[in-house]
Amino acid sequence: MTDAVVVGTGPNGLSAAVTLLRAGLSVELYEAHDTIGGGLRTEALFDSDVHHDICAAVHPMAAASRFFREFDLTARGVELLQPEIPYAHPLDSGDTVLAHRDLTATSGGLGADGRRWRRLMAPLAGHSQGVVDLILSGQRDLPRDLVAPLLLAPRVLAHATRLPLRTERARALLTGVAAHAVGRLPSLAASAVSLLLGHLAHTTGWPLPRGGSARIADALAADIVAHGGRIRTGQPIKDLAELGGVPLVLLDTSPKGLLQLAGDRLPGRYRRALGRFRYGPGAAKADFLVSGPIPWAHPDTGRAGTVHLGGTRADMFRTESAAVRGIQDPEPFVLLVDPAATDPDRAVGGKRPVWAYAHVPHGDTRDPVALITRRIERYAPGFGDTVVAARGVSAAQYETYNPNYVGGDIGAGAMTVRQSLLRPTAQWDPYRTPLPGVYLCSASTPPGPSVHGMSGYLAALSALRREHGIRTAPSLAPREDA
Repeated sequence: MTDAVVVGTGPNGLSAAVTLLRAGLSVELYEAHDTIGGGLRTEALFDSDVHHDICAAVHPMAAASRFFREFDLTARGVELLQPEIPYAHPLDSGDTVLAHRDLTATSGGLGADGRRWRRLMAPLAGHSQGVVDLILSGQRDLPRDLVAPLLLAPRVLAHATRLPLRTERARALLTGVAAHAVGRLPSLAASAVSLLLGHLAHTTGWPLPRGGSARIADALAADIVAHGGRIRTGQPIKDLAELGGVPLVLLDTSPKGLLQLAGDRLPGRYRRALGRFRYGPGAAKADFLVSGPIPWAHPDTGRAGTVHLGGTRADMFRTESAAVRGIQDPEPFVLLVDPAATDPDRAVGGKRPVWAYAHVPHGDTRDPVALITRRIERYAPGFGDTVVAARGVSAAQYETYNPNYVGGDIGAGAMTVRQSLLRPTAQWDPYRTPLPGVYLCSASTPPGPSVHGMSGYLAALSALRREHGIRTAPSLAPREDA
């Protein structure tokens, strides 16, 4: 009999399976989609030679998290390409603000705020692993690096309230990073996100996997198969009863998905707690096939791995908070990636993919192509003339594609302070459910969204301790015999 089943093969389902297999359990994975990966899928949409990242494209956490540090993507043939400029923020003035890998170069471009940026980021960069491990933890144990919270806490508080940067260029640069939280601005949660991602730009970077995000999923799947795991695609699980009494089940699903799978088997109090779980604003995605590089008004913008189209700090405060309130803004925050700027092989025959999404209200049904095109044209006049083909996925449609993205919420839960610490419910072990042997391992559990694998890893460790008495984390390092 199989020891464990994992339902869902997003990055957390895959990391959970890797961990269980390394501990000696037999594992089967079930995936409703025809391909694995969840947010790590890469597909040809318009041209068989040009591949588009369907959800995530840039992966700071895959270069930084404890799970991936130990799993070692590089040793497994996944090349994480580092743009010299991790992110850029064009302004209406025609200027663009650049965040370089090099902290000195970034500070040098920020004028009067250069020294403030260095004072903000340098101490975090000096304790980067401790900062990452603190934020990407189960948030129930003492941190390994006791300096990290002392550095992080006052910075989070300051930048969630008074934002002690003086110039609009520096304020816009940092606020664009805070907008990755996809929630109200300013806020403590968004401030923590801005400092985590902001300092990583100067340390382990914001890399893109050569060839696309699916390369990460492929490496995880290869390790699973090498250790005896079985992956069943095109097989949706609609009720836990379908699993036939497997003693251990890990669910890479949202709380909504858990409620659908378990139904009345869950105690009423826990069901009600899951029903109170809040989902955040939506992401509306546009994929473009274009005939050449984006014609940015400021050419340096095109050197960046990621581009934030949000305007001023005040603009981003307005539009991000409007999305939380369910208000459609005609000029939403747009996050854009031109993968071929970092990975030239992604451009084939003069054509290249462009990846972009807008932050919109939860469940928004609008096709985002025209909306996102207008936002890009504001900083890259003539972009529309380069578009060969385009596809839009509304926030509402995103949930159909991936049920974990409820209402288009790609963070699998609103990024508030409470839900950052107590997701999905207020209990000591956030992964364990009241059902015997059933655990939740999705981004709806700590530490939350992004491709870090830590929710799956920590859920698997919890299950190994409680169900099998295994208290030592298994090695995730590559093995020559596997």
